[in-house]
Amino acid sequence: MVKFLWIGIVTALVFRTWVDGFVEEKNLDETVPSLSETNGSSQAFNDTLLMVELTLVKEAAAKGAVCLDGTASAYHLHRGYGSGANSWLIHLQGGAWCNDTKSCSNRTTSLFGLGSSAYMEPYMAFSGILSNQSEENPEFFNWNRVELRYCDGASFSGDSERQEAKLQFRGQRIWLSAMDDLMSKGMRDAKNALLCGCSAGGLSAILHCDEFRGLFPTTTKVKCLSDAGFFLDAVDISGERTLRDYYSGVVSLQGVQENLPRFCTSHLDPTSCFFPENLIVNITTPLFILNSAYDSWQINNSLVPPSADPCGEWESCRYNLASCSASQMQILQGFRNQMLNAVKQFSMPNQNGMFINSCLVHCQTKESALFAHEFPALGNKTIGEALGDWYFDRSEVKVVDETCCDLALE
Repeated sequence: MVKFLWIGIVTALVFRTWVDGFVEEKNLDETVPSLSETNGSSQAFNDTLLMVELTLVKEAAAKGAVCLDGTASAYHLHRGYGSGANSWLIHLQGGAWCNDTKSCSNRTTSLFGLGSSAYMEPYMAFSGILSNQSEENPEFFNWNRVELRYCDGASFSGDSERQEAKLQFRGQRIWLSAMDDLMSKGMRDAKNALLCGCSAGGLSAILHCDEFRGLFPTTTKVKCLSDAGFFLDAVDISGERTLRDYYSGVVSLQGVQENLPRFCTSHLDPTSCFFPENLIVNITTPLFILNSAYDSWQINNSLVPPSADPCGEWESCRYNLASCSASQMQILQGFRNQMLNAVKQFSMPNQNGMFINSCLVHCQTKESALFAHEFPALGNKTIGEALGDWYFDRSEVKVVDETCCDLALE
């Protein structure tokens, strides 16, 4: 009884807390790993939940592939077998960003290892698209599956330092060194490869998609998936561009500019090139966008940040679309339309895929119900089925939910 009470207290604290200099009011998948996520060598938990051991990136320190506090970067690898022995799925962990020395320093002592491998759990639970259960994850269950831990605060894209603050911004080196390590462990022989990520990791999957393609010979089937990583350059309800201002700090502090796609920075400012809407049309590798048109993180932090709602008029609406007023729904509908317009040109090539639903959620691929029909499904397809059809070229997937499912956050 005491154990469950403690878990409840911790969960309540995490749901509404200041993290990375940004107030995060959403599910646990965005800012911090799930409370069930820990790291380690494979072992069963409650008979079905797979726990996978933490592995430090080989020669991380020598290559400068370190977390914010200078500790070695890390990942979790569960080996594939059978028909999946030569197939690899790389999942990039999410966890927002840090845009100044204070917020980045705070991450170095994060309970969930968002700035230091010293605080990373020794084992992580693999579920959803990382699961080894065929009934839960029929398309990828026997692939080599990797979770690359996020400890740089800039979507694996920075490369600078602040010596006076004892901070290392080495996301790009973490990305490159982890890929080198995994290539040496068999990924170079992959027949199939999928780069994916959630939230800040989903943004990173877009940023690194063509780089990932370049690691393999042309005979390897390589694709990318961004889950809840399509962050819009939106104007908030007070007329400010809260997320753009925040991204500007991330990009300038962490030296992200040099690692952004040249096709973008050649004609746009670096901050604009951190927004997927300015990148996706020029990515040549097949890419799948999985996002809610009413993404809960973006509503709470970009469209209706606390600074823009001092009287709490959106307090109920931000957690339950059914409680929104007509004027609030009009604003939300405008946000949805902005997202759909941003992916319109991207959706035209046959190689790209899209699954845009209208639930008030954020990050969906690591849910255990990925292939369950009671989980948000469109056109009689679950998210998992849509991903499989797209990756294996069974059919085109360009699905957009035209309705609002009025799903309340729990």
